[in-house]
Amino acid sequence: MTGKPRGERHIGLLNGFAAYGMWGLVPLFWPLLKPAGAMEILAHRMVWSLVFVGAALLVLRRWAWAGELLRRPRKLALITVAAAVITVNWGLYIWSVNAGHVVEASLGYFINPLVTIAMGVLLLKERLRPVQWAAVGTGGVAVVVLTIGYGQPPWISLCLAFSFATYGLVKKKVGLGGIESLAAETAIQFLPALGFLVWLSARGDSTFATEGAGHAALLASAGIVTALPLVCFGAAAIRVPLSTIGLLQYLTPVFQFLLGVLYFHEEMPPERWAGFSLVWLALTLLTWDALRTARRASRTLTSEISVPSTTRASGTVSAARNAESVASGPDPVEAKP
Repeated sequence: MTGKPRGERHIGLLNGFAAYGMWGLVPLFWPLLKPAGAMEILAHRMVWSLVFVGAALLVLRRWAWAGELLRRPRKLALITVAAAVITVNWGLYIWSVNAGHVVEASLGYFINPLVTIAMGVLLLKERLRPVQWAAVGTGGVAVVVLTIGYGQPPWISLCLAFSFATYGLVKKKVGLGGIESLAAETAIQFLPALGFLVWLSARGDSTFATEGAGHAALLASAGIVTALPLVCFGAAAIRVPLSTIGLLQYLTPVFQFLLGVLYFHEEMPPERWAGFSLVWLALTLLTWDALRTARRASRTLTSEISVPSTTRASGTVSAARNAESVASGPDPVEAKP
């Protein structure tokens, strides 16, 4: 990745900023779709995302993966699980934004890296470094502080974090590219979503054809809002190091938090500031440890170059894998709010 020309890296960074910036600013979009409810918006997002991504794949002529996927039932089952989990995540996020819980939703994506690491320990038996344990512990204390402040656990944040972490875990096992994966997931979502929209229309509760052409166009554009950041993310992922992508991913919850406080004027009592400060401390520890480990792995890789080829092969491969696997938090996942 370091061998990329400077111009390519700049293009990658611009695409990374664009992707995470659009995901961070998406709370401005969902309120524009009112008076449609969260379920109607979610269904339109699923339907129009498939239309948009399907058109992109037709232009790119990238369909070979579909036949292979259909011949692998286990992989198809994992895609179905991913589609179900991201449905919960998308639906809850849309509802939380339109119900005035943008700050709490942003917290979900702040703590998502910590939840992902915790799931890696519990489910995959991964071993953590001491600083990572400290970060996860600090995140746990933050949740306790926020629970005391809210008078109940921050359910929106926790559900968003755990659903997205589960989605990331499943996506890791599937191994499809971002656009292909979104196409497969929305293909599974398409019929239930379309059926819901037909049922809603039959009841006379659909807003698609009753609120004017502008409203209908906004609902249809939910597909573009979903897919366009993904295209930018794909352009960034092949041009910049994973550690850089890992740092850029924090732009999304930062933008969401700032929108919640400064634009939507949501309350931030002292206990909520305390809880968020602990989460930010945990993420600072996590980022510092990740960058330190990445530098160490890079130095090891460099030193291996001077070792005779007979002893270099296995060490170089190991160091390269360590360097590639280290990012600020877990591997970023392509589908965001």
